[in-house]
Amino acid sequence: MTFTASTLTGAKPEQYAQLLEQAQGLLHGERDRIANAANISALVYNALPSLNWVGFYFFDGTELVVGPFQGLPACVRIPLDKGVCGAAASTRETQRVPDVHAFPGHIACDSASRSEVVIPLIANDGTLIGVFDLDSPEPDRFDVDDQRGLEAIAHAFVASLG
Repeated sequence: MTFTASTLTGAKPEQYAQLLEQAQGLLHGERDRIANAANISALVYNALPSLNWVGFYFFDGTELVVGPFQGLPACVRIPLDKGVCGAAASTRETQRVPDVHAFPGHIACDSASRSEVVIPLIANDGTLIGVFDLDSPEPDRFDVDDQRGLEAIAHAFVASLG
């Protein structure tokens, strides 16, 4: 397989449509969650501006455990009652946090992170797979267009697992 990332152009929704198309190309025909999480992390980290961490945490039945990511070394285990990732996993709702320092129970794996968006990964049968986590050193980095675009990429990831 040969993959060539293309520069994203247009308004933010158009850029996310292009990024989703690239993600679907990477995911096509591959069902391994580690391989797919690694490629999606690398794709998104290199395509979007102002990010300092992009990756996955997988639910092991008790807590979230770090999976493939791009960025500085991360917290290895996150309880479901801690931090933005825990909140996304336990509520099964995307958490878009403009200021992580104002988020109760925030876990500072990288002190440079100022804003965060975390999308829960839910299988068709309702089982929690994990979360897709993005951090930025900029406050209020993520808006509703980012959330929608990243949720579409997370959905494509889940769909790739079969």
